[in-house]
Amino acid sequence: MDSKSGIIIKSTGSWYHVMDKEGLVYKCKLRGKFRLKNLKATNPLTVGDRVTFHWDAKLASGVIDELEERKNYIARKSSNLSRQYHIIAANLDLVLITASVVRPQVSPGFIDRYLVIAEAHEIKPVIIFNKTDLALEGEAADRLQRLAEIYGSLGYEIWQVSAKTGENLQELKSRIHGKVSLISGQSGVGKSTLLNKFNPSLNLKTWQISDFTGKGQHVTTFYEMHPVDDDTFVIDSPGLRELGLFEFEPFEISLFYPEMKKVSGACRFNTCLHLAEPGCAVRQAFENNEIYPERYQSYLKIIEDFKDEKPYYSKS
Repeated sequence: MDSKSGIIIKSTGSWYHVMDKEGLVYKCKLRGKFRLKNLKATNPLTVGDRVTFHWDAKLASGVIDELEERKNYIARKSSNLSRQYHIIAANLDLVLITASVVRPQVSPGFIDRYLVIAEAHEIKPVIIFNKTDLALEGEAADRLQRLAEIYGSLGYEIWQVSAKTGENLQELKSRIHGKVSLISGQSGVGKSTLLNKFNPSLNLKTWQISDFTGKGQHVTTFYEMHPVDDDTFVIDSPGLRELGLFEFEPFEISLFYPEMKKVSGACRFNTCLHLAEPGCAVRQAFENNEIYPERYQSYLKIIEDFKDEKPYYSKS
């Protein structure tokens, strides 16, 4: 077989599943010296990568020869003790930040971390609040209204959906048509359930929320790209409790908070962390109720994490 081009739709460690333009899937390995590239990453290739490959009759498998240039990628730290990073997905059009306000209850800080990563890599974020059928009244309804108010006022695109009742699912499916999206969020928010609704033939495994902890259990174990429709793909991801931040200096994080970026230029110091520095315009805006407390608190948590998380990421 001559060399072909394709896209990696699944990675299980040393094996990569590559789909060609005709929709045929080949199980492939890397060419021998390929691993010498990109030493900072624990994985040289990831789901969403576009590659060239050929079939090796002796190995009875495909062999990946080259990686095409990525337009973007998202990564996480490989471990607390490592300065390496693990690439999650590449060549994305959208990041679908999926959350719920009950069973499990979302942390605004979790949403904000994904927003920072999406903003930093110039990938369009879309916030999806699933399980609206469980948030029709009481505290859950109040939480949903509050979060919709916060992120809507900042200009983020928000969808309120219910995989159970079907609310807004077809409209959301139309929104992601023709795109490559990463669906992300904590375990139990219904990522796999949403994908099953978009394409019932996927039949992805789903589990119920634990009655004891009220938290989701990990179902997805590998990052995998699924077809939703013609030219529409969604990468399903294991539920992540935390997503690392990378080569930024701590003072740069506020640039990915649009409400802080708008006023930070007036700070006395151009490396202001917006904590207790004199002449801090961001802190003044917060005290004037111009910045939501939930957002400022999540920002402080990210800055605090930098004490234990040395920047290690290298842009492509």
